Amino acid sequence: MARHRAGPVFLLSILLLHALAVLGGKSFYEVLQVPKGASDDQIKRAYRKLALKYHPDKNQGNEEANKRFAEINNAYEVLTDSEKRNIYDRYGEEGLRQHAAGGGRGPGMNIQDIFSSFFGGGTVEEEERTPRGDDVIVELDASLEDLYMGGSLKVWREKNVLKSAPGKRRCNCRNEQYHRQIAPGMYQQITEQVCEECPNVKYVREGYFITVDVEKGMKDGQEVTFYEDGEPIIDGENGDLKFRIRTAPHDRFRREGDDLHTTVTVSLLEALVGFEKNIKQLDGHLMDISTQAITMPKEVRRFKGEGMPLYTSSKKGDLYVTFEVSFPRLLTEDQKRKIKQILS
Repeated sequence: MARHRAGPVFLLSILLLHALAVLGGKSFYEVLQVPKGASDDQIKRAYRKLALKYHPDKNQGNEEANKRFAEINNAYEVLTDSEKRNIYDRYGEEGLRQHAAGGGRGPGMNIQDIFSSFFGGGTVEEEERTPRGDDVIVELDASLEDLYMGGSLKVWREKNVLKSAPGKRRCNCRNEQYHRQIAPGMYQQITEQVCEECPNVKYVREGYFITVDVEKGMKDGQEVTFYEDGEPIIDGENGDLKFRIRTAPHDRFRREGDDLHTTVTVSLLEALVGFEKNIKQLDGHLMDISTQAITMPKEVRRFKGEGMPLYTSSKKGDLYVTFEVSFPRLLTEDQKRKIKQILS
């Protein structure tokens, strides 16, 4: 059957649709955060980092992460297929659809197939083969105010950075096997290490400020991760930089899980007849703790919904106020007589 060449109108429509698609959303290169001329190795490295970050196993119930994971896999499938990538570079996503509809290759592997084939298994927890630098874990003291309202902390970071150096170095070393005939009908298997020559590199110490976002309700032990900002390794991938949250001591409140605890001192008179008092919350609003009841020493009262915000929730824990009663140091004889009359 004779094939008809695509006419100028068809090609123009494809290019127009491609332009609209680029204007309307991210390109596959932007999804994987690589330049348009990225090599296959760059694409694979970018895919590995993003797929691990947004994998559903690590983001259960997070629809936005699941959507990103699907976009990442779709972009990876296209950009690692030379035919599809060529069509996409020329005509965009609409060109891929036209190609599939016109008898080209149809839909490729599903998301799990792509992830499994890339990592050699089906789960996000499996060991990766690519050499990685060490993860760097930093204990980060966050104030109760930041953990209550959310905030940002600037942290000075120093790390080793790989820079170009004079000369060449052995790289991409691998073991290759071949057979050598040592006698008629007899062969010896020999394993030999084969390396390439790459531009030389050296480690240089660099420092810079990094901004760490502390989210409302984060708890001790939770981590804020900066992917591939850990220790570098030659011919491998950087480790991750992880800031591990630790609640800094506070002068008025103590945190236990999602609850807050504080102590308020009242006079003996206030303990007996009641009082009107406000305490300032972590976000600055005044909270009424007044009572007309008798307050016992060490009495604890609970105020629902006045504790710490729950992480990724609109709910809050509770506030527990422990009351201390301040007794007078001395009483006059007249005061003692009047107290006896009142309490007898």
